Amino acid sequence: MASTHTPAHPAGPAAGTQLLDHPGPNGSEARDSAARGSDHAGAAGTAGHGDPFAPEVESSRHRLPRQTRGASPLLGVTAVAATLGATGFAAAPPAAAPAVEAPDETPVALAADPGLALAARIQQQADSQRTAAEESARLQAAQEAEAKAAAKEAEAKRAAEEAERAKAAALTLPVKDYNLSAHYGQSARYWAHLHTGLDFAADTGTAVYAVGQGTITSAGWSGAYGYRIVETLPDGTEIWYCHLSSIIKGSGEVTSGQQIGKVGATGNVTGPHLHLEVRPGGGAPVDPEPWLQQHGLNP
Repeated sequence: MASTHTPAHPAGPAAGTQLLDHPGPNGSEARDSAARGSDHAGAAGTAGHGDPFAPEVESSRHRLPRQTRGASPLLGVTAVAATLGATGFAAAPPAAAPAVEAPDETPVALAADPGLALAARIQQQADSQRTAAEESARLQAAQEAEAKAAAKEAEAKRAAEEAERAKAAALTLPVKDYNLSAHYGQSARYWAHLHTGLDFAADTGTAVYAVGQGTITSAGWSGAYGYRIVETLPDGTEIWYCHLSSIIKGSGEVTSGQQIGKVGATGNVTGPHLHLEVRPGGGAPVDPEPWLQQHGLNP
């Protein structure tokens, strides 16, 4: 009876079994060598029997392609990432680790490092000095501004006083439309003494103006002078306005050019005119013409 047992392959496992190759000194390379030897032996035996119907024995086994161990994981991850990217899925970013605040070590560092403590004290002193310098500069600027304001105010006051003095010093002629009919020092039969003033002949009622800023200290009837007004200037000089037909301002302060009376012919006169006398310090009369000229007036 024929045996149904299939003898094992003389070189190892059954011919239908494929061995996976593994790298290493005792792995795929050793088994490849053993397999090649067994294949050659089997082939020789078969050829020796001369079985024309026996299938041709493959000279080598089919093996899986050798792969580099280090490349397989990388290729797999790359493929998975490419697949996820193509399908629209992306790996969620890893959750950020909670921030851990480091404890403030400044006091410990300052206490432990004398150099840092010294630097901090120096910086504090510098800040204090800078603050003091800024405050001093601010106070100095305020004082300078106050001094400038005071100087400006003093200048304005001085200018006002100068203007007032100039106004007080400014003189004007007592009559605007006139003729000089008699001068100082002349003699005539109707004068008891030499002429003591300057006569401005004008029509009765012509306006008489204050020569300068001053105060009227006397006004009224004065014998041969007729109606008379006496004005005292700031320097004490007296101005007499005589032979007036009327008195408009009989007392008080007056300004230069202010009307104080009217031309007349009262007292010892031969016609209407204004008799003007100038008496420095309230003393004896002087020639009014040079005195007026000294004040910029030319009668």
